[in-house]
Amino acid sequence: MSDDKSETPPSATKLTRSKQRWAREGRFLTGRTARPESERLPPGQHVVRDWPVLDLGEQPAIALDAWNLVIDGTVDHPVTLDWAAFQSEPQTAKTSDIHCVTTWSRYDNRWTGVATRDLLELVMPNAAARFIVLHSYDRYTTNITLEDFASDDAVVAHTWEGKPLTREHGGPVRLVVPHLYFWKSAKWLKRIEFTAEDAPGFWEVNGYHNRADPWLEQRYSDD
Repeated sequence: MSDDKSETPPSATKLTRSKQRWAREGRFLTGRTARPESERLPPGQHVVRDWPVLDLGEQPAIALDAWNLVIDGTVDHPVTLDWAAFQSEPQTAKTSDIHCVTTWSRYDNRWTGVATRDLLELVMPNAAARFIVLHSYDRYTTNITLEDFASDDAVVAHTWEGKPLTREHGGPVRLVVPHLYFWKSAKWLKRIEFTAEDAPGFWEVNGYHNRADPWLEQRYSDD
């Protein structure tokens, strides 16, 4: 195993220990399912007006001239985008809701960034690609399927509500995949790695569901 800090998982904090306990206890589960086409609020959620800040105890400060996004793995055209190159990609505006596994939801968030479908066209995943591992500057990782990454409302965002995404909320760039619990929308994004095999990330190996569909209340692992 490498001694490189960039490959070391984040250290445990009071929040991570609490969330691990919630997973063991099945906290917040209602046992309900919902239909996203007819029910806007998933089971067990409540609506908030603010945007709570949750992280693993680190909020890395990344200067724009030092920021890079690597997109590689099982793709035909791996790329590394600096800030100027990222901004030169087609820009897309999306409005979507946030659903956090800690039971809060926030409606009508306005994002600007690069649609994930445009990134797919840029790098061209090959036939082996089935999953994606998202890597963050705080050493956090999470995994999603290629299909979830390619959803129509998914965006790699740099702007929220018309202003640059703040450091506390994952700026300069984070992923937004609105139809999954928000831990899948990695903050401080630095690498999008396409893979043939699934590779569960930080929360997925700490008791949380591998897929994380809020309407099916997939909060915790069945293991």
